[in-house]
Amino acid sequence: MNAAYFITGTDTDAGKTWATVALMEYYQQRGHTVAAMKPVAAGCQWQDGRWQNADALLLQHHASLPLPYHLINPYAYELAVSPHLAGVANPVKIDTIIDSFKQIKIQADVVLVEGAGGWYAPINAHQDISNLAKALELPVILIVAIRLGCINHAKLTHQAIAASGLPCAGWIAVCNDADMPMREENIATLVTALASPLLGVVPYQNQVDFSVLARQLHGLG
Repeated sequence: MNAAYFITGTDTDAGKTWATVALMEYYQQRGHTVAAMKPVAAGCQWQDGRWQNADALLLQHHASLPLPYHLINPYAYELAVSPHLAGVANPVKIDTIIDSFKQIKIQADVVLVEGAGGWYAPINAHQDISNLAKALELPVILIVAIRLGCINHAKLTHQAIAASGLPCAGWIAVCNDADMPMREENIATLVTALASPLLGVVPYQNQVDFSVLARQLHGLG
């Protein structure tokens, strides 16, 4: 198997990282080697002589093979603000990310690339996450945070992905609001509204168990 996907979300904190790790577990349970990237991360701690991001470290930990941090997260910024602001002194260069992606892709059956924020989150003064996804030429998996406003956010993001010319391989519902009223009804509305398949419903968990989350996914290669 040789596959790669770009993971985007309806907003910041939509559940992209949890969904990405669940996808990693899904493929590993089926015998595939998997790696993931978070090319741009804002909000980092100084560790081992460099800025490192907790989400990127989680992706590194769950990979099938050991990968150096700089390949997983080429652009790590200290401040937890939009990357185009956090990275003024060291702006994102998409070619650098593509080079890291290619180095990872030759080592793993499946590579997942997790975006930052939402589809139009800026990564430098002139480009946003959609430009990165288009440069990588990857099918997109949309992560939908099931919370108030999710139908509007999901429809807008899905339309934007389609307008980019990239295929949307499907979407994953992440139930990150424990008190969301009519959760199932909202998901059912999105199943009808989005012209891409539902790949799984990630349930709310106080303490995450990625092997359990992976078993909620379906319909992937």
